[in-house]
Amino acid sequence: MLKYRNILVYIDPTQEEQPALQRAIEIAEKDKNTKITLFLSCYDLTYEMTSLSSMEERQAMQSLVIRDNTEWLDTLAAPYREQGHIITCQVHWHNRPFQAAIQLILKEGYDLLIKSTHPHPRLSAILFTPTDWNLLRKCPIPLLLVKVKSWPENGNILCAVDCKSIEDPDHHNLNESILAEANDIAEMVKSNVHVVNAYPSPPMNIMMELPEFDPIHYEDGLKKFHHKTLNNYANKYHIETQNIHLHQGLPEDVISDVAQEIKAELVILGTVGRSGIGLTLLGHTAEQVIDKLDSDLLALKPAGFISPIKLE
Repeated sequence: MLKYRNILVYIDPTQEEQPALQRAIEIAEKDKNTKITLFLSCYDLTYEMTSLSSMEERQAMQSLVIRDNTEWLDTLAAPYREQGHIITCQVHWHNRPFQAAIQLILKEGYDLLIKSTHPHPRLSAILFTPTDWNLLRKCPIPLLLVKVKSWPENGNILCAVDCKSIEDPDHHNLNESILAEANDIAEMVKSNVHVVNAYPSPPMNIMMELPEFDPIHYEDGLKKFHHKTLNNYANKYHIETQNIHLHQGLPEDVISDVAQEIKAELVILGTVGRSGIGLTLLGHTAEQVIDKLDSDLLALKPAGFISPIKLE
């Protein structure tokens, strides 16, 4: 089964290499009928502020910039088109690249957005740009943020699920979406699926205020609940016992530690959108986890998520 058939690739003009395009090609190799669109947003404020130019002249300058960038995208696409891949190019004049990308997604109905991340030159870490964070918060389709290296066969995919929310239908459905997505990708790229969950320590405020509170009994019951729930998920999605990871601690620490321990090539997690004043926020846990990862990241939205970005 091919998971993705219509892929949008966010091209970064500041980078010589385009890992996002390479990852899209690796996925498309599974089926040459997969459509890939290269997307680039360009904008130059000086063209907007040139008071000596007429509206027509400014539009002509914008058209020239768009044409030059389209020609550059065509040079990126040319070697892969020769191999039989279906690749089109989209260049948009917009001062908010993430908004232009999401509007294109809403218009064209892509099923995956791929964007490269920025490795820090001196630290073994990934730097997430404002555009990355806006896409993580507001993109309505799966968002894949990639590093430079390719996915090897027999690599590891780590699913981060939230067992404490099993009784919440929305969280449960998001957990199932994460696990189903992982299985589909694992089948596509021949990888191993792991699942991780963190359970908390006994709350200190209760321990201090209620002398009769038994932290050992509480912790044991909490661990058993998480263990049972996590194993139920693993059994349903055919995840091997040795690939189940349950640890006490903060989710952001546990998930990043397990990802590093198993050398995960890809981490899949859900971002829980909370509507605010013209803004959609990531869940606190997701934000903390994302900041600590040094692997490819696939972020999924819950069912029914509506992006705050609208078509103009």
